[in-house]
Amino acid sequence: MSTPRTSVPVLDLATARDANGHFTSEFLDALRDAAHNVGFFQVTGYGGRPGQDQELLDTVAEFFRLPLEDRLALDNRTSAQFRGYTRLGKEITQGRADSREQIDYGPDRAPLEYVPADQPYLGLQGHNQWPAGFPELEKAAMEWAELMSHVGAELLSAISVAIGLPEDHFDEAFAGTPAWMGKLVHYVGGGVVPEAGTQGVGSHADYGFVTLLLQDSVGGLEVKPYGQDEWIDVPPTPGALVVNLGEMLEVATDGYLMATIHRVTAPPAGVDRYSVPFFWSPRLDAVIDKVELPASLAADARGVSDDPSNPMLASYGQNVLKGWLRAHPETARRHYPELVR
Repeated sequence: MSTPRTSVPVLDLATARDANGHFTSEFLDALRDAAHNVGFFQVTGYGGRPGQDQELLDTVAEFFRLPLEDRLALDNRTSAQFRGYTRLGKEITQGRADSREQIDYGPDRAPLEYVPADQPYLGLQGHNQWPAGFPELEKAAMEWAELMSHVGAELLSAISVAIGLPEDHFDEAFAGTPAWMGKLVHYVGGGVVPEAGTQGVGSHADYGFVTLLLQDSVGGLEVKPYGQDEWIDVPPTPGALVVNLGEMLEVATDGYLMATIHRVTAPPAGVDRYSVPFFWSPRLDAVIDKVELPASLAADARGVSDDPSNPMLASYGQNVLKGWLRAHPETARRHYPELVR
């Protein structure tokens, strides 16, 4: 990339396919450019009920206005699946507290009766925690997850075709029990969590394949494309989702597609920010092999990011468990003491 990017592209998902159901070359070219050169983009035309996005944000905000004891009834420290409520300042990114509280949730499935010692990540299958007296939250969050699962699958199919693969190349890794993840996040104004400073969430990359973010109008999301020092602001765009790629695609493409580093600056004092990230992710037991790219694209593959303290793993379950152990140390010590140094 010779010229630093100063903005993220906006793509219209409603124009992705032609009348025959095939992805259009114009959409694929724009998607390939955005995915390779920026690693972030926004999509409009992704479907859903009119007003569904704002209804969800309003419901999330209403939950976080509940008394603290109601939120703590969902304490994620009780969950071996890291599900439920994380208290203010208790999620850690880059060794530092984040200025946010949140609920983590995923597919609600019975925990496995037996988890092999060499596959502890299979213990991440389990149940969600929702407020008993506020059923609107579960309903809105799970409806959103169903919509985002369709959007994530469609985008992953388009990405596959854009890099010279069959549309269904990654389908097997998602077959049966995809381990998608969702978060309902409340960022608090700077200073509420003193140890966080201005960090809403510190710089990081995502674990899975495709991240779909619904953000409110406050802003604060910044990204740093590969090879440049400048951070790019991702302004809230009405009717759009922010999309970025995760570490599984970086591993699979040897860095042609990158899990782009991003962060969130805490809002100003007295201001609340709400967002709903959704991570379209494969089965916990999925292992992602490197793909064979066309020669013209393979020549531009940049290799997998080399961070000895935080290696990217081809096993999705191992990769996500590694991240959660680091981000939620109290929950990790309680449920995975043998894995915590």
